[in-house]
Amino acid sequence: MISIKTPEEIKIMAEGGKILAKIMKELKKMAKPGITTRELDGVAETLILKSGGKCSFKGYQEPGDEPAEPFPACLCTSINEEIVHGIPSDRILKAGDILSLDIGMKYKGLHSDMAVTLPVGKISFEAQRLIRVTKKALKRGIRKVRAGNTFGDISNTIQRYVESQGFAVIRDLCGHGIGRELHEDPKILNYGKRHTGPKIKEGMVFCLEPMVTVGDWKIKKIENGQAFVTADGSLSAHFEHTMAVTKNGCQVLTQDS
Repeated sequence: MISIKTPEEIKIMAEGGKILAKIMKELKKMAKPGITTRELDGVAETLILKSGGKCSFKGYQEPGDEPAEPFPACLCTSINEEIVHGIPSDRILKAGDILSLDIGMKYKGLHSDMAVTLPVGKISFEAQRLIRVTKKALKRGIRKVRAGNTFGDISNTIQRYVESQGFAVIRDLCGHGIGRELHEDPKILNYGKRHTGPKIKEGMVFCLEPMVTVGDWKIKKIENGQAFVTADGSLSAHFEHTMAVTKNGCQVLTQDS
C-alpha cells in the first residue's frame, strides 16, 4: 500500500532533505583524486550525526535479503562499473573515475535519500555524457510528478530519453516510496509504458533514481554481497532525489535551495 503523508510529515521530510543536500554538497567538494571512499563515509556520518539525524543505510538490511550482511557504512560509494551499494573502503579515487554517492538520513523519524554521480578529476567524453544524460533523465522524470499521472508515465519518460541518447536503463533496480521506512511502496521502475501502474496522488513521497549504463542493462552482485555492477563492466551513473506530491505539483525535498 502506498502511504499518504500529512503536511506536517512532508514539512519534516523537507527539513531533513535540505540538511541532507547540504551534506552532499560538502561531500562533492571532497571527491577528488587521492581521497579514499572510507574518508568520505566518515565525513558523511559525522555531518549526519551533528545535524541531529541518523544514518539510514548503516545496519540496513533489505527485507528478504537475510543472507547478505547488514550494510556496514553510512554512505554508498560506487565507482565506474559499480551501479549502487558500493561499500566505502581504502580504495583511493583516481583521475578518470566516476563516483556515485548515495546517502540517506533519518531525521525526526522520517527518512530522506539522494544520490549523485561525480567526475573525479578529468574524465572521458563518454563518461561526461553518461553523467549529463542520467542527471537530465531524473529532471525529466520529475516533470511528470503530479497528481493524476501514473508511475508508468514517469518510467516511460526516463526510458525513452535515456535510450534516445544511446544508453540503457538498469532494469533490475528501481526507485521507491519513502517515509517512516527507508523503502516503502511503490517500486518505481526506470522503464515501462505510459498510463500504467498506480496513479500519483497528493501526499505521496517517493524517490526517483535513474540508473544508466553505456552498455547492456544486465547486472550482477559482486562478492561482498552488497554492490551491484554492470555485467559487462561498462560505466554506470546514478542520480536520485526524494520528492513529495503537492497540490501545486512536485516538491523536491533533497535540494539545498
